[in-house]
Amino acid sequence: MKRIITRQEKFEEKEVNLHEALFSNANGYIGVRGNVEEGVPCGWNTMRGTYINGVYEIIPMKQAESLCNLIEKKQTMLNVADTQTICLIADGDRFDLTTGKVRTNERILDMEQGVTRRHVIWASPDGKEIELSVTRMTSFLIPSLFTIEYNVKALNFDGEIEIESYHIADVRNYSNPDDPRLADDSGALLNVEVVKWREDMSVAVSATDVSGITVASAVSHRLRLPGKAEISYGKEEGRTLYHVKAEVKQGEELSLIKYSTFSDSVREDDPEEFARETLKEAMRGNLADIYEKQKEYVTEFFDNSEMEIDGDEELGQAVNFNMYELFQSATRDKHCSIAAKGLSGEGYEGHYFWDTEMYVAPFFILTNPELAKNILQYRYGILDKARENAALLGHKKGALYPWRTITGEECSGYFPSGTAAYHINGAIAYTIVQYYLTTGDLDFMLDQGEEMLLETARLWFDAGNYDRQGRFVINEVTGPDEYTCMTDNNYYTNCCAAYNMSMAVSFAEKHASSKRLKELLDKLGVTTKELKEIKAAAEKMYFPYDEELGINPQDDSFLQKPVWDLKNTPKEEFPLLLHYHPLHLYRYQVCKQADTVLSYFLFEDRQPKEVMKKSFEYYEKITTHDSSLSTCVFSIVASRLGMHKKAVDYFGDSIKLDLLNAHNNSGDGVHTANMGGSYMAIVNGFAGLRINAEGISVNPFLPTGWKKYSFKIKYRKSLLKFTVTKSGAVCEVLRGEKIEVKGVKEMRYEK
Repeated sequence: MKRIITRQEKFEEKEVNLHEALFSNANGYIGVRGNVEEGVPCGWNTMRGTYINGVYEIIPMKQAESLCNLIEKKQTMLNVADTQTICLIADGDRFDLTTGKVRTNERILDMEQGVTRRHVIWASPDGKEIELSVTRMTSFLIPSLFTIEYNVKALNFDGEIEIESYHIADVRNYSNPDDPRLADDSGALLNVEVVKWREDMSVAVSATDVSGITVASAVSHRLRLPGKAEISYGKEEGRTLYHVKAEVKQGEELSLIKYSTFSDSVREDDPEEFARETLKEAMRGNLADIYEKQKEYVTEFFDNSEMEIDGDEELGQAVNFNMYELFQSATRDKHCSIAAKGLSGEGYEGHYFWDTEMYVAPFFILTNPELAKNILQYRYGILDKARENAALLGHKKGALYPWRTITGEECSGYFPSGTAAYHINGAIAYTIVQYYLTTGDLDFMLDQGEEMLLETARLWFDAGNYDRQGRFVINEVTGPDEYTCMTDNNYYTNCCAAYNMSMAVSFAEKHASSKRLKELLDKLGVTTKELKEIKAAAEKMYFPYDEELGINPQDDSFLQKPVWDLKNTPKEEFPLLLHYHPLHLYRYQVCKQADTVLSYFLFEDRQPKEVMKKSFEYYEKITTHDSSLSTCVFSIVASRLGMHKKAVDYFGDSIKLDLLNAHNNSGDGVHTANMGGSYMAIVNGFAGLRINAEGISVNPFLPTGWKKYSFKIKYRKSLLKFTVTKSGAVCEVLRGEKIEVKGVKEMRYEK
């Protein structure tokens, strides 16, 4: 199956934002929205953007009342210089898809080549037809490089072709004051300091007021055409213009290649020089060679992470799309992580949440562990900020990671559903352990991993206390379900805390003789007494259970509330968070997303299967799935409980969420967490993959209508390929050491 997605675009305002997100280009460092080069009509809703991962400005956070230690400022991702704008004039008629006649208008995502393409055949109001072919790429090998290959052919006329290529430094961020998932006030967050031509290279430098970050971009062009062209270089306030005018005959083609490079002071001492020199180096070679290296890079990615579904090509294509978007979003350095929308849009302001560790990192742990390690190293880099955050909240010891952030400071203005979500510590701890169990990377654990485990474990111990019955309890926290906030003993949170504390102590005990471990304990001031206290708290953790219903209540008060009438709630009132006051939601049994159910995926051994099944059925009736993080989890747990039809149905809701714009907000950026979750729905759900201290195992089933499915993962030093058919699973060791996998009918080894 070719990994290519093609869409015939009607070019209507309602589709513009969605296609800008779906056809975005990114490489973990820069992301460029899939905007049409010529722009859209004035007044249309569009999010025109280019982003650099980890580059931000600090802006005020409005608080109605100035209470102690509430957040008064936040970070927001910057929209940096626009280098994608190219306008076309065909013999006096300006190219505009809302005028004339559009014969063909295709958008193509070519995941095999690592590029996006656009193909348009357009007739001007005067009947002059042109064919436009555009190829765009953000280079994986040269992370600061973005290219546009812009080809124009005159189909039925002899005449003049003009191209206006802009480099626009004066840009603004997108905003929507009516949607809490977006920034609420638009503004120019960058001050333009330099816009100039250096010979045939356009250079722009801008800086922020508060964060002190400088960003630079450089642009240059290569032109290819049959005859001669008139070229001019213009400069206006905040922008430059490269203008081409050429006479062409019918059937002749004009080709423009636009090279852009980006840089920032977070990573470079002199961003302008870096952008200029990188651009020069990129242009010394041939674009065809860069394309070839891009293809090789993407091919290697799919070779290591390949997943195939025999029996449903459409689903298989959706799986490829999700994996590729995750790959585009993945950080390649220690300065940043993976945002909720990747680099495809400004939804959630480019912040990093718990989603990254809980939903996205598992994909990379299994397919590209070095990228998963980057995610964890970023968390280690902000560990001191997490310690400061814990202290701000009154904790004597430990570290509490911020609910949403870019550089480590808390950016959540509404603490009941933000800062109170202490379970982010659990997500990070769980991912550290999963990374270690899968890779065996002991050096990482001794250098960084165990320190994070210990500091987050300390936080849990300080946040909880023993009640009158001698149970360790944790009060006033918020679980994954944001329709229920500030509760006592959220079941999921308590599971995370117990696991976090237990794993931190277990690793310390197992490696007690290690000199590096002893040095770490000395550095942190962790005593044997403290480790025993943390271990005891984990062992005595309280987990809510209702004898009458035979389920785990989401928290101590959840079952005391009336049940929300979801059946009679009008469709237009979803998501509920946009239509009901938070307090109103908090007083009902209604869940935005998987909460207790998520714990059954991560910690399935904590409860008997019957309790998990009853709980699943209970929460299924009161969960809206308003969050994109929900249906994938319900699919995984349904698989593990033997509810195979439900598992497949929930998976169907998850896998195409962005391609179908199921939540009506994919235009703000793709849902990276759901993409990771849909991958887990197959691997951890349908195939039943489990990796724990005992090793690796599967418990697979084959969805109805599928002939077979297969996927590759890395485990320790081996590359494995699992193939599941009606008769069971076969595991092939494609590369590396021989291992044992429980639950397969056959093991095969490459000779």
